[in-house]
Amino acid sequence: MLTMETKDRVKNGNFALYTIQEEKPSLVSVGTANNGFSDMFLKGTECGTTLRQPFATQSGISTGEFEDNEPGTSRHTTKAKDIDESQKEGSFSCSAAEDIFPTAIFVKLVMMRRESGLPDAELQEMLRGKLRILENDSGEVMAVFSELSARLLSIHSDQDLIVITFKTFEEIWKFSTYHSLGFVGHCMENLLLDQAFWLHHLDEEDAWINVLIDEESLSSMYRGIMMQEGTYFARCIAEQSYDSSSSGSELTLQHNDIVIVEPLSSGSSWTAQSLVDGTRGVISKSALEPVGSFHQWFLKTYTESIWMCSNSVQFDFPFQIAVGSCFASVYSKGNGPDELAFQTGDSIEIVGFLVSCLEWFVGKHADSGKIGLVKTRDVKPSDSVCQSTEVFINEDEKSIFKFQEECFREDSITLLKKMSQTDIGTVYKMDKLGPLGSVRMLPQETQSMVSDQERRELKDKRSISVERKEPQTSASLSEDEDAISIRSHPQPSGPGEPCFFISNSEENPSAEEFQPLLEFLNSLEYKPEFRNLYDFSFAFLNSTFHGYSEEEELVCYLGLARETARKKKMLWAQTRVCFLLGKLCAKKCKFSQARVYFEEALSVVKEDFMDMFLLIAVNTNLAAIYLKQKNKEKCSAIFERIAALLMGIPNYICSTEMESEILKYILKKTVLAQNKLAEARTCFLLAKFYTKRNENDRALPFIERLQLLTKELSIRIRTMPSDYYLTLGKLYGEKYLPHLAVSCVKHAALHSSSTLTDCLIGINFVLKNASRLYGMGRAGVVIPTQVGPYLKRALTFFSNKGEQAHCRTICLCLSQLYQHHKMFNKAICYLLNAINSESWTSSVDATDTLISLAWLHILNYQYEKALDILNSILDTSPSSCTPLQQGAVYNMRAIALRHVKDVRQAAESLQKALYICEEQDFKHNRAIVQANFGFLCVFAKATCLAETSLVKSVKLFSELQDAAHDISFITVLLELGQYYIGQNQKEKGPFYYEWAFLIAIMANHADCQIQATQLLCHFYRTVSQNEAQCIIYSEHLLALARKTGDKKLEGEILESISQLYFSLGTERAYKSALEYTKRSLGIFIDLKKKEKEAYAWLQAGKIYHTLRQNELVDLYIQVAQDSAISTGDHYFALELFEAAGDVFFNGSWDRDKAVLFYRDRALPLAIKTGALKIQLRLSNKLVELLLNLKAFGEAVEYAQTAMAISISFDDQLNERVAYHRLATVYHCLGQCELAEHYYLKALSLCSSPLEFDEETLYYVKVYQTLGDMLFYELKDPHDAAGYYHLALAAAMDLGNKKSQLTLCTRLATIYHNFLVNRELSLFFYQKARVFAADLNVRRINLSPDQYYQNTAKTQLKTFV
Repeated sequence: MLTMETKDRVKNGNFALYTIQEEKPSLVSVGTANNGFSDMFLKGTECGTTLRQPFATQSGISTGEFEDNEPGTSRHTTKAKDIDESQKEGSFSCSAAEDIFPTAIFVKLVMMRRESGLPDAELQEMLRGKLRILENDSGEVMAVFSELSARLLSIHSDQDLIVITFKTFEEIWKFSTYHSLGFVGHCMENLLLDQAFWLHHLDEEDAWINVLIDEESLSSMYRGIMMQEGTYFARCIAEQSYDSSSSGSELTLQHNDIVIVEPLSSGSSWTAQSLVDGTRGVISKSALEPVGSFHQWFLKTYTESIWMCSNSVQFDFPFQIAVGSCFASVYSKGNGPDELAFQTGDSIEIVGFLVSCLEWFVGKHADSGKIGLVKTRDVKPSDSVCQSTEVFINEDEKSIFKFQEECFREDSITLLKKMSQTDIGTVYKMDKLGPLGSVRMLPQETQSMVSDQERRELKDKRSISVERKEPQTSASLSEDEDAISIRSHPQPSGPGEPCFFISNSEENPSAEEFQPLLEFLNSLEYKPEFRNLYDFSFAFLNSTFHGYSEEEELVCYLGLARETARKKKMLWAQTRVCFLLGKLCAKKCKFSQARVYFEEALSVVKEDFMDMFLLIAVNTNLAAIYLKQKNKEKCSAIFERIAALLMGIPNYICSTEMESEILKYILKKTVLAQNKLAEARTCFLLAKFYTKRNENDRALPFIERLQLLTKELSIRIRTMPSDYYLTLGKLYGEKYLPHLAVSCVKHAALHSSSTLTDCLIGINFVLKNASRLYGMGRAGVVIPTQVGPYLKRALTFFSNKGEQAHCRTICLCLSQLYQHHKMFNKAICYLLNAINSESWTSSVDATDTLISLAWLHILNYQYEKALDILNSILDTSPSSCTPLQQGAVYNMRAIALRHVKDVRQAAESLQKALYICEEQDFKHNRAIVQANFGFLCVFAKATCLAETSLVKSVKLFSELQDAAHDISFITVLLELGQYYIGQNQKEKGPFYYEWAFLIAIMANHADCQIQATQLLCHFYRTVSQNEAQCIIYSEHLLALARKTGDKKLEGEILESISQLYFSLGTERAYKSALEYTKRSLGIFIDLKKKEKEAYAWLQAGKIYHTLRQNELVDLYIQVAQDSAISTGDHYFALELFEAAGDVFFNGSWDRDKAVLFYRDRALPLAIKTGALKIQLRLSNKLVELLLNLKAFGEAVEYAQTAMAISISFDDQLNERVAYHRLATVYHCLGQCELAEHYYLKALSLCSSPLEFDEETLYYVKVYQTLGDMLFYELKDPHDAAGYYHLALAAAMDLGNKKSQLTLCTRLATIYHNFLVNRELSLFFYQKARVFAADLNVRRINLSPDQYYQNTAKTQLKTFV
């Protein structure tokens, strides 16, 4: 149960504070829990042991292997206990004994319903089952958490927990980011929910996995890692002053001030240094708290950018990032062309954003309209100023997050059309017999007939499509031609950019030669043609200037142009030329010369700067020079100005690679000032910078932070939330992080504000990442069902727009998706929607769709509907479908007719299909028709004709080279192999199986390999027993099951291999059988297959019994019994109790233990359930066991019970056995009269005349026993002689000389010593001598003493 604290937290929605204090019931039954033996075979380090180690790695993961030690408590109980212990004991010390931090984080997974917001118990149990499977095979989970930057420790399915840990703070930072953005839950959904789940819940889209993490534990672990590293950035949590260390000034810190700290050699204090003014001091460790993980990463990674250029990180302005207008509080005349002059009280409009932590901002004078830099401290807010709720200044800025919508739209639609294409109209479908010669027929009511109205609708659709065939086809062709012509002749892109030719003449050019260039450059305002001049890529070297061979020529040319501009007082031209010269010098690493040019560019112009892009370009390039020359004084003067320009001017032109250093400086100031809105803006600018330079790895952290801040601050942005997610998805895809990429796209495409393009991009992403998502453990996933929600939403968008052609395409895709997963009713529904869309481009497409619909009805066992559709196609005009389509229809019609048992019409349809494909010379279709005819002949029991057709099909297939036909070929080979085995041709059957198996391997068809291998295993196990071959194929089948991730199949194969090894009968084979049994047991426990689990426990106990490891036998068998009881199925429990007794009953030692299982467990349950046959069998087994144990008195009761039940069954064989056993018991008890009575009753039930030698031998044995009993025990030689005579007669009829020798000897003895008949005595003595000679017996003793001495031996001689 959850603690009250946990309940309150869940109720209040504070899932982050979830604590793990649960006492959940074990999955093992009460009996199992009491004995505590469940999962005793598991070995490996338990979670509690692992978590006690500091930052344990994957070595602590439970391996799921087995051991032969004495079982302990159940796995689930042990793990729950270990989790609690790990919370208490899993810790490490950081420089002091009191510093204890967690070493593991518990991730709780809860299946929720989106509509109600409550957990779903049924879905939670499904999730728990998947976790249980992965608990012992955690490779997939480990891979996903590795992608999430976490390290898997263990899985606890009984508590829905995954235990993870981290080694570095970067891992915590990444994981926390993914969790906050909602990616972890989506990754868990892709991992834990199987393919069928997505389709079953496609209509509601309501289920989701909620990931609960204890944020306090995560923060504590992060703190511990940082303290272990020693040097880190921390935030002061108390406002106070501290003693100075080496500096003369006192370290004064305010609340939330950030410092860099280092540990002292001893004690609990740390050395701290302020990031603002560089003062140092000693501070108590308790007064520090590490900064957030992103800030920690940023400050550690970019240490060269962390030092401040000014001593102030916050100015007196009431808004963190403001927009609107303000009033000047002082007079300013402006100290340069980039500064704005104003009077006190003037209204200044904020250009872009005013950031309170920056010294400057860009303002526009309300009266003059001039733009320039304004100091933040020189203004005060007006009534119109307000806090900004946006990151972007205008629409153009968000372009870096926008995909090329039209490109993606066309690409996605092309991909959908490719998905919807089918070869059903050209390639024939193959029938399948299933089990040889059988046809699965559903009840008649499920095979609903087609109404007359439906038939008319089908004919109407066919006629409409035929009427529209020609005009629509021509129209579509003309449209295609127009599109091609448009693409072939691109439209002009507008007037070209100016281009200037540089003469190579040695003479100095005249001033007139520079006039065009100077006139172009001497513009007061910015022109679009200047972009190539300002951009960091140096595009102007090729686009603006031509005619030079080396850059030095261009430098000389620009130098002369500079002089000309200076002489002509063309100041703006001179400024821009100086800027270009500075860039070229910086490129050649001539930084001093470049600095001179850039400073000249700023000092030439005396009037206000109107070209703000030029101002930004000159300042950023000059700042880059100062940074490279390490001129901190100059940097401090210019950085704040540039920061204001970058934050206020939208879409500025990036002019230098060092711009990122300036942006990092701004980001550092926003972090120190705790200005999250400005931080979001700066992250955007950094992401934009790195994205334009194609440095996506560097851009990714800032985009993640921007998205996180947007979500945290609920910023109202002009771009859609999907744009961020799609950009992140693209970057994650490039980094080969498929789960994260698909998660981003799911956020974008399934958001309430998503667009059609978002859905199409989502489809594209999922399909392209499918191979990465399911590369491990889920082979064979062609189209992932996760694409279903995107298809459905896209269908809604297209329907609203009335785009019927695209609706039809998506309906076809959804239909194929459902068909692939054998959900045929849904597939039919979407295919009907496609038919009703009335958007056919040709009648060929319409026919293909109708053929697909008919095939779906056949797969859904609705053969009458399929026949009506196929007949309607054949009834229309021949021009409406191609000959190949007609052949496909005849072939499919034959399949449907076979299933309704109309063999004659099916054969006629196949003949027509064969004629068409022979005309078309389509060998593959001929092979399929021959195969289908062979299946039809098998169904009709025309075996010779069936063999001929199937062999022809195999021959045709073998002549083909196209690998696309491999599956059909494999199907024919397997069916032919089954046919030969059914005809008892054991040499040919496995040959075709192995042929199919080899083709499946070459074609890499996992499902076909499984099918062929299963048939080979069955053949060598039951038809032609060969344990070695069967084990070889079973091992390969096991590998295939693992590859496809089919745990159920894997468990069954392991169970089968165990039985095969056990049947070999050697000690080594027994040990191998034990290993496979334990592996299957682990899987059955994970799958909660209680019956399979119980038998696996019992099988392990049986093997231990065979290996004489008696100390473990009782334990395993006891757990098997408890598992059987936990199922609640009395009949299964009864079956297992008897099987447990059989372990000892069929053994050669400890047979007495079987009595306990038969008498105390099985028999009472058999009586309770009224299972008379099982009572009879158990009573007979108990009688035999008790006779061997000489418990004759107890045996009488069970012998009488067996007799009574046998009489009630009216079964002479069982009744005879019961009489015989009862007679044997009375004989052993010395009650010879009763024994004689029941022996005779048993003999009376034998058939007459005797049919088998066994019956005659039974007569011999019983009469001899009766004679011995009367002669030796009742001392009645006269009656004994009569029984001996009867026994002798039976022995003579049987021809058994040994029995005749024994009986003749005894008769000779009786007549010689007791009945005194010398003649008969001599007769039997002579007969005995003859038999003795034949059997090489040397001596015959007629003394009665010899026989009386053997009385004790003979009276216990019994037989069954």
